[in-house]
Formats: sequence, structure tokens, C-alpha cells
Amino acid sequence: MLETTQIAEIKAPVPDGCKDILNDGACGFLLKLASNFEPRRKEVLAQRHARQKQIDDGMLFDFLEHTAEIRRAKWSVAPIPPDLRDRRVEITGPVDRKMIINGLNSGANVFMADFEDANSPTWRNNIEGQRNLRDAVNRTITYQSPEGKSYELAPETATLLVRPRGWHLEEKHFCISGQAISASLFDFGLFFYHNAKNLIARGAAPYFYLPKMQSHLEARLWNDVFVFAQRELGIPQGTIRATVLIETIYAAFEMDEILYELRHHSSGLNCGRWDYIFSFIKAFNRRPEFVLPDRAQVTMNQPFLDAYVRLLIQTCHHRGVHAMGGMAAQIPIKNDPEANRKALEKVRADKLREVRAGHDGTWVAHPGLVSVAKQVFDENMSGKNQLHVHADADSHVSPEKLLAVPSGEITERGLRHNIDVGIRYLGAWLEGNGCVPIYNLMEDSATAEICRAQVWQWRRHAAKLNDGRTVSDSLVRQVLRDECDSISKQIGAARFDAGKFSTAADILQKLIESENFSEFLTLAAYDFLE
Repeated sequence: MLETTQIAEIKAPVPDGCKDILNDGACGFLLKLASNFEPRRKEVLAQRHARQKQIDDGMLFDFLEHTAEIRRAKWSVAPIPPDLRDRRVEITGPVDRKMIINGLNSGANVFMADFEDANSPTWRNNIEGQRNLRDAVNRTITYQSPEGKSYELAPETATLLVRPRGWHLEEKHFCISGQAISASLFDFGLFFYHNAKNLIARGAAPYFYLPKMQSHLEARLWNDVFVFAQRELGIPQGTIRATVLIETIYAAFEMDEILYELRHHSSGLNCGRWDYIFSFIKAFNRRPEFVLPDRAQVTMNQPFLDAYVRLLIQTCHHRGVHAMGGMAAQIPIKNDPEANRKALEKVRADKLREVRAGHDGTWVAHPGLVSVAKQVFDENMSGKNQLHVHADADSHVSPEKLLAVPSGEITERGLRHNIDVGIRYLGAWLEGNGCVPIYNLMEDSATAEICRAQVWQWRRHAAKLNDGRTVSDSLVRQVLRDECDSISKQIGAARFDAGKFSTAADILQKLIESENFSEFLTLAAYDFLE
């Protein structure tokens, strides 16, 4: 353990009712986490950049030679805790008070409270979110809507999991000797400090989802954080359990290694499909042979995504742990019965594909879809999971299958949709809302990343639309102007110009026209958040 004389500084007013979230004990715990692990966090981020440079220079992905023995060896992760054995339906959402109550009451097996893709990381959202989760763990959480409707927890609720932000993000409002703390350590540390012992007393434990992982070394860092945190609070080692989202192409080639590093704290892997598609574009951003078609055509039936799913299921079940499916973006449509029927059919088809592939559970983004997903898994999965489902001998997933570029067209409609959704989502995100229904789909920062990344890629490589036109600077700027005009008319010029949407359009344009691909939309936009 490192000794430190560093000082923790809070750079913004603490929201009303939340001062105890940042009490002396919690701040001291965060200080210890940062002092011990911030140097290694910077190391793994530097390793990301070095690896990206190799890919830019023409290197292709392959499974790691120096970890081949881990892939060949016989080992398993620690036994699954009782309240995580049945995860057939998981609902996700941001950490606002109403959503936490609705998620826990939704009838899903698991509710994932999200500080990452579904959360706009304003200081108020993050700190109030920690208070809301503490109250939920203590079962004291209530909410009254402006319309007077009251919300409280049901007697039986979903198992709680929490997703902290990724290693690349920082929390600028909490500094250690002038340097912003890792957002991962901030989110994890506050939740763990305030809730670990209470969760254990209630027969559960602190459970997490870990996002944006790019290598087993990043998993090793998380495991060391867990060991340290448990020792600091006097909690038995192995109490923490974490599911890793395989949402980068890099991590797809290190699934066994990631599970191995977390084997005493693992609760499986998840197909984070939207970020995975974004990562595919980002990793090969300078390679014209990896240009993707319209987002709507990059479905889970594409060979590279099917290979990714099969490899994840094979890997997890070989090691005795859950292989979780991904998110269907559809949401219920209240004012159009026929459109709603079609949306629900898409959800059913997606969940049927997952359960037949061998997944042990799936994600939904709206309480209205829990029963749909649960019915599909109930009818097609006889037990609490499908850990007994193992791959056939001839089902090897090769690097070539994981890297197969999907076929399809690039259309003007796809270009306009990406820019339109990018502006709408980012505008809402800047206003403090990270989970936004747009055109009857639930968009979060992962889907917004696909939108802006595709336009950058098409422009960078002068891709051709299906009508023969080139995706040029002039075409992209014209579409940007058109979509800004359309959004302004819909929401009102005053709100568009004086609010966050004009800023969103400016940020999006700069990202699309930048010479170098910006790593994350949220990094570029974070300075505009309070």
C-alpha cells in the first residue's frame, strides 16, 4: 500500500441532501484508491494508445501468443452467488431516483444502475445517483413525481448491479492535489464504501458491470482494486463480483484472459453490442477496407457479430460463468398499436436469437419489455441458465471471422439519420439526460458514438453513397445544416439557439471534421457539462 500526503479537493457545491455521500471517510477511501491505482490507470491508457498506433500502421488482431497457456489450461471462475444464478432478464438505466425504483420493481432479475452510457455525468447526476443507490440498498428510497404520483420499492426487487464509468474518464469535480480523479475509482469507491456492508447484511453483495475494457491488463487492474477495497473495509476476498462488458474489438481477443484475471471476482461477460460496433470503427478508423454500411444494416446477423457472440458464449460456459446477451434498442410505442406490434416482434426475434445461441440472459432498456424478454427465455431455457451448453468441436471462431467486414450500402438516409440522432442525443446529454428515446429507439452514448464515428469514417475515406455521390465535406455540412434546421423547427428556435443543441451541433461537426479520430464523444463534450 502506498503512503500519501495528497489532498482531496471537491471543486463544486455538493447537492442538497448529499453531503454525507462525501463525508471524511468516503473522501479518505477515494484518496487511497487514487493514490494506489492512478499510476497504473495511466499506464493502461498509454498501452491503449501504443496498441492503436500498431493497428494504424497495419497490424491485424490475433489471439495473444504469450497467454496461450491460459486459454489451453483447465480452470474455472469462482462459484456463482445464489442471487446471480438466474439473470435471464436484466434492465438497465440511469441512476435517477424514479428510474432506480422502476428498475428494481420492473420484474427483471437484475437492475443495472448505470453511471456510464445511460448517464449524463453532471456533478449533480453523479452525487445524487450515489445517494439514490444508498437509499435503495437501505430500502428507504421513495419518489414523488411533479404530478403527485408516489413511488416506493416493492417487497421483491431485482438484484442490483452498478456500472461505474470506464478507465478513460475522469471526474473533474473531485481532485487529488489538483488532478481529477479517475471516474472509475470515484463511482466504484463511493458505492462500495457506502453500501458493501449493508448489501452483505441483506444477503446480497456488491455487484458491478465493468465497461470499455480493452485488455486483460485492465481487468487485472480492476481485480487489484477489488482486493484492495475489500481489505480496506474488512470484507472477505471474493465478495465483489463483476461482469465485464465485451464491447471493444480488443477485448474480444482476450476473453479467456479477462476472465482469468477476475476469476475470483467474476460473474461473466456481456455482449455490449453497440459499443462493440463503435469499437470496430474506431480501431480501424484509418483503414479504408473496414468501412461499414448504414448503422441499420449492421445487425447481429452480420458474420462478425455472430462470431463475437459465439466466442463469448463458448468462453464463458467453458469457464462456468454467465454469457449475457445485449440490448435491443426498441421501446414500447404507446400511440401507434401497429408500430408497437412490429417493435415488440423485433425484440422477440432478437431475444429468441440470443437464447437459442446459448446466452444465459439478456438486456432490455424499458420496463415494458421485461415481460416480452422473460417470456422468450422462459419458453426456451429450462433452467436458471445455460451453463451446460457447450460449443461443438467444429465451431472454432477464428480471427478472420471476428474481423469480417459487414456487407451493405451507405445511403443518404443513413447519413442524415446519423447526424440527426447525433445532434439530438448530444443536445439532451448536455442538458443532463443520458438515456434518450429518439424515433422509438432508446439511444445512449454508445449508439451516439456509432452515429458520429460512421460519418467520420465515411468522410475520411470518401465513401460512396448508393446513388454514386461521395460523402464529402460539402455534403456533410449541408446535411448538418438541414438537420439543425429540422430540429430547430421541432423544438423551437429559441431552445435550439440558446440551449445545448447548437453547442451539440458544433461539437459534432468538429468531431466529424477532425483530422484524427477522437477517442470518445463524451471526452470531447465533458468540458461543457457542469
